[in-house]
Amino acid sequence: MKKRIADLVSNTLNPFFMSLGIIGLVSFASAPGTVSALKWALLAVALSVLPVFLAIIYLVRKGKIDTIYTDARRQRTGIYLLAGLIAAAGGIILIYLGAPLMLRAAFLAGFSGAVIFTGITWWWKVSLHTAMVAAAVTILVILHGWLAVIAAVIVPLMAWARVASDHHSPAQTVTGAILGALVVILALYPFVSV
Repeated sequence: MKKRIADLVSNTLNPFFMSLGIIGLVSFASAPGTVSALKWALLAVALSVLPVFLAIIYLVRKGKIDTIYTDARRQRTGIYLLAGLIAAAGGIILIYLGAPLMLRAAFLAGFSGAVIFTGITWWWKVSLHTAMVAAAVTILVILHGWLAVIAAVIVPLMAWARVASDHHSPAQTVTGAILGALVVILALYPFVSV
């Protein structure tokens, strides 16, 4: 029962869904209106989450990686490299199109996170699930103030889920959470008042 609950938490708050949430939060906080926010959010998803997801599905079908959320460090490194390249290209396109500064900063955070996680993954495994949840909570707090810190309960919940489902050690989840929050703070916080 414990493992089923852990898997449910991991699958519900997976990195792809959290990425969609982050893009939505940043788009609606930084665009001048709802239509503009929807436009930027859809474009950002098309430039980031969608290509990575489709590439992973392709790799799984071809047998190049085990599962969508692979545990193999070698397989993860390639995915992080791909995500970093896509984030860099998407960020350049957003700059060219005049996207809101915070959305560009979110792509910088995505690129930075991919670089950091790629480097670490050469010798250790960090929980991307926990990092993404911590990043989303940090964005909520940056955008909506300290009342949003209530959402922080999902960070230890995700850490527990990743450990309980035997995907990560406690140290890997804590490291993921710290890195996810830190990357967001450094990339987004300067643009909050802009």
